[in-house]
Amino acid sequence: MQLDHDDRVVSLKIVYYGPALSGKTTNLQALRDCLPRGSVGRLVTLETRDRRTLFLDLLPVVFHTATAYRVRIRLLTVPGQVMHEATRRVLLQDVDGVVFVADSQIRETTTNNASFRELREVLVDDVPLVLQFNKRDLPAVRSDDELGRLATSRRLPVVGAVALRGEGVRETLARVLALVWRRQAAAHGLEALLGVDEAGFVDRVLGTMATP
Repeated sequence: MQLDHDDRVVSLKIVYYGPALSGKTTNLQALRDCLPRGSVGRLVTLETRDRRTLFLDLLPVVFHTATAYRVRIRLLTVPGQVMHEATRRVLLQDVDGVVFVADSQIRETTTNNASFRELREVLVDDVPLVLQFNKRDLPAVRSDDELGRLATSRRLPVVGAVALRGEGVRETLARVLALVWRRQAAAHGLEALLGVDEAGFVDRVLGTMATP
């Protein structure tokens, strides 16, 4: 988290991480379409010729608080291809929260696990992390019971999603935002600084609270 008290700006960085074709870009596309038009910016995507992410996707979200602070949130994806490991490590620097997007298909388990191990090698232990299992609409996916057991064993929030239909993407963002707030609020006095509590902060980003 970056605080600029002179310009009254609070900046956050949330990274969507995971293997290639798991649905990271699709998450940001769905969020662009469902977040408040007045706060969400243009989705910037750098792609290869086959429309796979070359470097990153960036979706900026901005809102103003009753205390005259501006909150800027950068939602970023990382390229999932194996060759881009160095890029992924760079994009994880100074991250405030991470969403790991996994493919729910059983056949993708090995790929998911390899990507998750790589993330764990780089990510600082106390950085908030949410697991999203995407593509729940496809056949031969991991069961809801399996996801529940995974949440218990990993001690991490797990959200099921069908990002192509916008299902689960808001819930995923809400979970990681709440965890980021809990990690940062006390240290920076965010409730007094921004004039909102945890629920109010999440609501402002998702557009479920009226602008003051």
